[in-house]
Amino acid sequence: MAPTLTSNSFLLSTTPHPRLSFKNPRFTVSAKKSGPNQETTTNSGNPFNFDFGKLPDVTSLIPASTNTSSGLSFGRQRAKDPGTVFVAGATGQAGIRIAQLLLREGYSVRAGVSDLGAAQELARLAVSYKLISNDESKRLNAVASTFQDAESIAKAIGNASKVVVTIGKGENGPATEVTTTDAVQVIQAAQLAGVGHVAIVYDESSSGGSTYNVLDGITSFFNNLFSKSQPLTIAEFLQKIVETDLSYTLIKTRLTEDFSPESSYKIVVSAEGSAGADAYKVGKSQIAKLVVDVFSNTAVAENKVVEVFADPSAPSKTVDELFSVIPEDGRRKAYVEALEKLKAEEEARGAAEASKRQEQEAKKLKKKEAKAAASIAKEPEEKASSPSIPSVESLLDKAKGLSTGFSFEKFSSQLKSAVEKANEESDVQVATVRGRAKAKNLPAQKAVVKTPPRNPFASKTKEAPKPAKQTEVAATEKRKIFGGLFQQETIYVDD
Repeated sequence: MAPTLTSNSFLLSTTPHPRLSFKNPRFTVSAKKSGPNQETTTNSGNPFNFDFGKLPDVTSLIPASTNTSSGLSFGRQRAKDPGTVFVAGATGQAGIRIAQLLLREGYSVRAGVSDLGAAQELARLAVSYKLISNDESKRLNAVASTFQDAESIAKAIGNASKVVVTIGKGENGPATEVTTTDAVQVIQAAQLAGVGHVAIVYDESSSGGSTYNVLDGITSFFNNLFSKSQPLTIAEFLQKIVETDLSYTLIKTRLTEDFSPESSYKIVVSAEGSAGADAYKVGKSQIAKLVVDVFSNTAVAENKVVEVFADPSAPSKTVDELFSVIPEDGRRKAYVEALEKLKAEEEARGAAEASKRQEQEAKKLKKKEAKAAASIAKEPEEKASSPSIPSVESLLDKAKGLSTGFSFEKFSSQLKSAVEKANEESDVQVATVRGRAKAKNLPAQKAVVKTPPRNPFASKTKEAPKPAKQTEVAATEKRKIFGGLFQQETIYVDD
């Protein structure tokens, strides 16, 4: 049987290896033969100095890529490989076992680690102790990834089509915890990277349950008091998942070490909330095997929340038999229905507002029409009260009527007769009828000028003769007739 990782077979030490330089990281290649005491390591000043003198097989080299930009390119996403899985926290207690089993099942693994140097040493030791084969080492790619930034995690995911993350203590290295808030960063990164399926292992034994220890209570109080943000509850974390488009499988369990008696029991997969408080814990290697089986058939475990525990009397079942009886999680369906309801309410509200605006516009239009009708009704009254102005058509009709039957010969004859009649009449017209008749009967007489008698007593100085007294003539009125061709003079005299 191939050797497997156990809880005591290897634990990554937090103390840096003496051959690793963390102050000046470089691309370092380490290789060893199958013997435990035969090792060839390059540690010269040249970071690209390889010594292949004692190396029997080049495939035993385990590369560690320091360039995370080789992952997701946001301008142009890389094609997804269905056989590649990204393991977040690959140096964790459960993460390292999941990565090992994925490699054994033929998957390519992108191992997200916070320290590339330590991951490189881990891979070297895994090859040295035959924990992974040379063929498996070629499918292992360590990438720098922390739980602080979703975009950097998305770049580290690269072409992986599946992602797995374990929430619990000792899952971000041997001593650092992965919280639900950290796992949300991984979920958001998977959404950015276009991942098809995400598996989440939630270790309830490290969820902060009561230990009835006063010191633990004080420590938890101050940790919560001085922490920058409180971790999300499992319900809040699930809500974050259902708000994405990702296919997911959430596995709730209580993990234990592989050497514990419970690790030899068969696992049971039940619906959420059906496991009892006294259920047996599950070994970390057992949960890693379950995750790998889920990735082999994601359709049967899609969008499901399950609880996993061990049972000494449980029969052995395949992943299809374990997950086929589990109903689909109703949170996403409820979330979708709530979104549709909210959308329908917004559409109804918008339709009501549009209808109200149409009614207001219709009222305004009716007012304008009534005002226009009133102004049209007032027009005949205004025309009757105001002098009518002849139109151009009426003037043209009158002009046509005047021109009808008009001739210059007739007009000249009328003009001639009018002139002759005027000559026959006297130039002087008397204002009254009696005066006019007497004037006609009076004989023509010459004016007689009488000289007054000479006064003997008058002064010898000759005086200028006074002009004779003339007959007073009344005021004369003159007017032009026939368009100014002739002038008529009228004299008014007293009887």
